[in-house]
Amino acid sequence: MKNIKFTYFKYTFILVCTMALVLSCERELSDETSFATFPTTAEIFIDAPVGLTDQFFRSFDPAAGANTSGFGVDNNTVYKGTSAIRIDVPASNDPEGNFIGGVFEDRGAGRNLTGYDALTFWAQGTTSGTITVGFGTDFDTLEGEPSYDVITSVQMTSGWKKYIIPIPDPSKLIQETGMFLFAAGGFDPLADGPNGNEIAWTFWIDELKFEKLGTVSQPRPIAFNGQDIAIQTFTGSEINIVAQGLAIKYDVDGENLEVIGAPAYFNFVSSNTDVAIVNQFGIASVIGEGTTEITAELAGVQALGSLAVSSSGTLPLAPVPMRPATDVKSIFSDAYTADTGSNFNPGFGGSTTETTEVGAPGELVRIYTNNNFTGIIFDNTVDASTLTHLHLDLYTNEPGTNVNIQIRDIGANGEIETNIFTGFPDGDDKDKRFTAAGLTVGAWTSVDIPLDGDLASQKNNLGAIILAGGPDFILDNIYFYKE
Repeated sequence: MKNIKFTYFKYTFILVCTMALVLSCERELSDETSFATFPTTAEIFIDAPVGLTDQFFRSFDPAAGANTSGFGVDNNTVYKGTSAIRIDVPASNDPEGNFIGGVFEDRGAGRNLTGYDALTFWAQGTTSGTITVGFGTDFDTLEGEPSYDVITSVQMTSGWKKYIIPIPDPSKLIQETGMFLFAAGGFDPLADGPNGNEIAWTFWIDELKFEKLGTVSQPRPIAFNGQDIAIQTFTGSEINIVAQGLAIKYDVDGENLEVIGAPAYFNFVSSNTDVAIVNQFGIASVIGEGTTEITAELAGVQALGSLAVSSSGTLPLAPVPMRPATDVKSIFSDAYTADTGSNFNPGFGGSTTETTEVGAPGELVRIYTNNNFTGIIFDNTVDASTLTHLHLDLYTNEPGTNVNIQIRDIGANGEIETNIFTGFPDGDDKDKRFTAAGLTVGAWTSVDIPLDGDLASQKNNLGAIILAGGPDFILDNIYFYKE
């Protein structure tokens, strides 16, 4: 079988890194430690690193495509003093990596930042490229502990400009080690095409520090994209509130600014804890039957938006497949051994989908929420030349749910190629499209899709299943078979 490569429409790796940063972890202050133990140093880089160890800068993982050679100190282009940070953003075809990113880390005991309300810096760029910046992230994470990450995007200008990143709740930062993070990829906003032309460019950062400005407005927290929404679910499921649209808006010197703050800054409240509870990572666990309303607040300010959860109790089991294993090549099913590993969270640019695997051993299902489009990407191609159908079982609690299913081959060149304007296969790729409609509400519907049409001549090289619509549904027993 072939390993699969992908050629999608352009989307930056920065978004992926951003989400990873939001979900990272940070050490907390123990009960035995004195509040006054930790230094309150505000400066991070003023001509040189301040209060950091010699190895204060750590790059993102080169294995993920990060360029490690574009970071340095410039003694010629400065805002103030004798030197500034210089970051050379690589082009998309740079053999050393197609983006650059890293963190500045205090690897000592950490700093007490409760006396400040913002991270600030001066910066300029050779083009008006956008970079991701923030604080609260380091690479010395411990699993199972909350983080206090903050990230936002800023656009460079050709002249020096001061940038301000508010701290959502300074009282939380009593022992912070993640001083600054940045991530950027090459981009020319004047180029033709919907995504521009990725190019190499440079930006500089100077006077990087925490400040008590007093001009940062009260936070305006937002949960669930500021909407009052309702979902049907079942006992044992989980809802990622971060993926439901968690953000914080500010007014800073007359300008509107939005940041993403880690869920640990928020206090989540469930009106009925017998139905659902929410942890400090923003994960709501549905534990019983009934209804509840989940709301959030930040530093005493109620967040705009709420989530009404209705749990119908225990999810019924999907039908048990009865086909002989010799006639099946499975993608996801407890009844069969998988023919290939698969990526159920491919992170397509612009996708709003959240998918999780839940259930006891032997009863696993995959839950899809807020799906606009996503995919199941096979680690290796599936040879279905002797097979006739794709089977899957679908469950929904919402009337009128329609799921669009696209079975994709990867052609002779081993790449999934998609036209960015039409969504149809490009090059030598073929597909089979099917709309699963008329689904029974509150029960499983079995769907069988013939491997015919354009796909019939190329079904020996299948690489993915693309899913659109829904937006909320559950999948089980995904497999190819011979009639």
